[in-house]
Amino acid sequence: PVCSMGNSTSRLYSALAKTLSSSAVSQHQDCLEQPDSSRLDPIDPKDLLEECQIVLQKRPPRFQRDFVDLKKNAVSNHRPIRVMQWNILAQALGEGKDNFVQCPMEALKWEERKCLILEEILAYKPDILCLQEVDHYFDTFEPLLSRLGYQCTFFPKPWSPCLDVERNNGPDGCAMFFLKDRFELINSANIRLTAMKLKTNQVAIAQTLKCNETGRLFCIAVTHLKARTGWERFRSAQGCDLLQNLKNITQGAKIPLIVCGDFNAEPTEEVYREFSNSSLNLNSAYKLLSPDGQSEPPYTTWKIRPSGECRHTLDYIWYSQHALNVNSALGLLTEEQIGPNRLPSFNYPSDHLSLVCDFSFNQDPDRLL
Repeated sequence: PVCSMGNSTSRLYSALAKTLSSSAVSQHQDCLEQPDSSRLDPIDPKDLLEECQIVLQKRPPRFQRDFVDLKKNAVSNHRPIRVMQWNILAQALGEGKDNFVQCPMEALKWEERKCLILEEILAYKPDILCLQEVDHYFDTFEPLLSRLGYQCTFFPKPWSPCLDVERNNGPDGCAMFFLKDRFELINSANIRLTAMKLKTNQVAIAQTLKCNETGRLFCIAVTHLKARTGWERFRSAQGCDLLQNLKNITQGAKIPLIVCGDFNAEPTEEVYREFSNSSLNLNSAYKLLSPDGQSEPPYTTWKIRPSGECRHTLDYIWYSQHALNVNSALGLLTEEQIGPNRLPSFNYPSDHLSLVCDFSFNQDPDRLL
């Protein structure tokens, strides 16, 4: 049922409601055909947040997560750049394939789960948003986020597992969004990752942006590597291919780099070491939350499947440590907040936690190379 909104927000609610009835979207839509959202009116994020909260009024409130200040007295002469990384859980996989045995099907209903995802994004107001497992790009994220001022890019997997699910919404893939009033797009590359010289089903997007405030260039990339145990060498090969692409795009680290992704790899895996030891001089931002600055969080995903409980660290935000500072990072949910049934849940829409960092440019990056 559609709640009465009053005149001031009824137009906005009708836009949200259209994206709620996503089953009406044609299954045969060309995934790379970009709809024209430029003619649609801008949305006030506060209004959209209010609409989401009305849809979610029977659900428990959002968890409180706090930012941890990591500045160490560094002085920045510009507004920080907030980057959000999140595997949002493809709707088709959540309902049809992932078998979250402790999560009621009602908690996975797209009409509400989509509002939980939007609420999380609106709460943290990222300047750049990197998402994986997006299978509602054309009917939800592109129409709404473009009206919030983001430039939107989507690159689907060549053969998405979502397509095996009955009544799916098309393929899932990686998506990137950046605020057009903060950045100018200089270059964009959609990368189909290779392994052992073979093209794979995993993809990445890499965009070179110019920060309007500082005039500085930087590259932002999003990826989602192959899942499952037994595929460690394959992930390692995909990581090498991605790094080689990023070396070319950043001219060998001349352009600062941020890489967001669900790597499907614990810090003990070879692909993690490749990124740590790369000539691009990358560090993992969330290590800075640990007491010694050397350890990754204990988990970024936590779920229960028929095979048992899975608690892993798989999601990362890598950054050029010679050129960028991490001003702050969003703390993770505690075990108590997550609860005994783990994720996803009525409280939280995905089996992966969102990661959010505020970055600033170093004043003299070349000196540190």
